[in-house]
Amino acid sequence: MMSTAFTREQHEGRSGAGNPAVRYQGREFPLAQAHNFSYGLVNPVLAYLISSLGCFLGLQCTARARALQGAARARWLLLAAVSIGTTGIWVMHFIAMLGYTITGQVISYNVPVTILSMLIAVAVVAVGLFIVGFGSGDDWPRLLLGGSVIGIGVAGMHYMGMWAMRMPDTMSYSPGLLILSVIIAMVAGTAALWAALRLNGLTATLVASLIMGVAVSGMHYTGMAALRVFHAPAGGMLSMGAGAGATSFLLPLILGISILTFLVTAIVTMAPTAEEMREDAALMERIAQLSKNLGEAPRRLRCRRMCEPVMSLGRL
Repeated sequence: MMSTAFTREQHEGRSGAGNPAVRYQGREFPLAQAHNFSYGLVNPVLAYLISSLGCFLGLQCTARARALQGAARARWLLLAAVSIGTTGIWVMHFIAMLGYTITGQVISYNVPVTILSMLIAVAVVAVGLFIVGFGSGDDWPRLLLGGSVIGIGVAGMHYMGMWAMRMPDTMSYSPGLLILSVIIAMVAGTAALWAALRLNGLTATLVASLIMGVAVSGMHYTGMAALRVFHAPAGGMLSMGAGAGATSFLLPLILGISILTFLVTAIVTMAPTAEEMREDAALMERIAQLSKNLGEAPRRLRCRRMCEPVMSLGRL
């Protein structure tokens, strides 16, 4: 079970053994010894790099979407949403979670809830991108709305991913840090949409994706700082059913998505840029106009031949 948020100063105390404790439902329970960096900097650094890669691919796709219209634009925006939602957010979260351990316990994950958290991330990013992708470039209300939708959705994905954990403990959150993590996510979502609408060029896109990686990672670890895990009766989160192990479930999924992202990034990077796509579209429009003009030439010639006898009579 997940308890309601609490204020540390009011509810956190000391158990009889001198260990930190939390008051829950009128009783004190000892806090579990949790570690966010069990393998040092490996997890946070790798999570940041993969998040930046997903954001880089997403920004590449949105740049190409701006050069197109209609269904073609929608397809590129959808690919951008999948890239940012899965690799930029979801994979980053669970790479970081592979470094999260609780002393003396094995953490497993509920499979349906974990997959649902991925779908939520993709869906909210898609909604945000479509809100601004088919609007005016200077429409700030639309930009803020899309960024807020993405931010709230990203935060929802994070906390649903946390809820997917299964261990003999109960979770609670510090309300101040929880709200801060949501604000960070909303700012990051708005900044991502701003970058998607305005940035061009490989260097600018790369710098923007690195900044977005910092924002997504910052939101994640702010949310983790808000987390309190404490021993509780009735089996804690395990009372909701068992889950799959991280190495047997999460690791293959993370590796598969990451490899696929690398491949798609290489393909998209080698594809025509947004400027080249605009030039191709303009060229095709000129060719179509020229073909139309050439097609009308025989008709004009026939009309002139038919009108010549009448014109000759008029001159007599």
